[in-house]
Amino acid sequence: MQKTKVYVAGHNGLVGSATLLALKADPRYEILTRSHAELDLEDRAATRAFFLEHRPDHVVMCAAKVGGIMANSNFPVDFLHNNLRIQLNVFDAAHEAGIDRMIFLGSSCIYPRDCPQPIKEEYLLTGPLEATNRPYALAKIAGVESCWAFNRQYGTNYLAVMPTNMYGPGDNYHPENSHVLPALIRRFHEAKVRNDPSVVVWGSGKPKREFMYSQDLGDAVRFLLEMPDERFGELTRPEVTPLVNIGVGTDVTIREVAELVKATVGYQGELKLDATKPDGTPRKLLDVSRLAAMGWKAQTPFDTGLRHAYEDFVARHG
Repeated sequence: MQKTKVYVAGHNGLVGSATLLALKADPRYEILTRSHAELDLEDRAATRAFFLEHRPDHVVMCAAKVGGIMANSNFPVDFLHNNLRIQLNVFDAAHEAGIDRMIFLGSSCIYPRDCPQPIKEEYLLTGPLEATNRPYALAKIAGVESCWAFNRQYGTNYLAVMPTNMYGPGDNYHPENSHVLPALIRRFHEAKVRNDPSVVVWGSGKPKREFMYSQDLGDAVRFLLEMPDERFGELTRPEVTPLVNIGVGTDVTIREVAELVKATVGYQGELKLDATKPDGTPRKLLDVSRLAAMGWKAQTPFDTGLRHAYEDFVARHG
């Protein structure tokens, strides 16, 4: 049996590692990976050489510079320019190597800050972005536009998928640069170890967020890659924006998340909210009806996924 060669860019990250795990379980795929030390995707010549030498059949583009509110606020140039360079290099090299099918991983922050809920794919570019992560969001929007531009101009099948907030094994637990859920896991765990009397959580606790276990995303990517050409081509035909949301379809408040993390970790102290700190976008619930209509749905309950994530954190950092 001829295997399909798939290059997973950014396979060491949260999204990439989940994608890698899902695809490795399928004997039909031959997986290509390169660490950042082996291939810097910001290096245009090296990226081009890699694609022309190995010529994968499909590409799953997970590589990106990512981080939470503080990191985005402190390093806006990095989040804009680094991601744009990576994307331009990969898209151009993939096209030159004749790669027809690519899945580009974006982020739900591409949607307007105050758009109607749940967020449909067609709400893209209908209003102002959240200021705290606008540079990163603009880079990801450029990736969506690149998919559409290549499909229109060259007849490729490049699809942008927008996952909701991810968590799970291999997450980034940096004390300053991580996203909200891994940051809470670390904060409550360390408070438990130190026997701190309280844990302070940024913001009012009122914003709502949707969280999806990373291995569900990996399963969704595999589902899309397995689609027959004709069905996949319906998502990437030139007259439509090639964009599909991936999420769970439900959300919780930040306070509820913090309470659940507190219980999962087993922290016994007090939870305090600091309303002087920024909340970010009030709500970001994705409309996942398009993917659901194709036959895919996330399977991992939030409490189950959170328990697995905390076990992974303890194993790696505890």
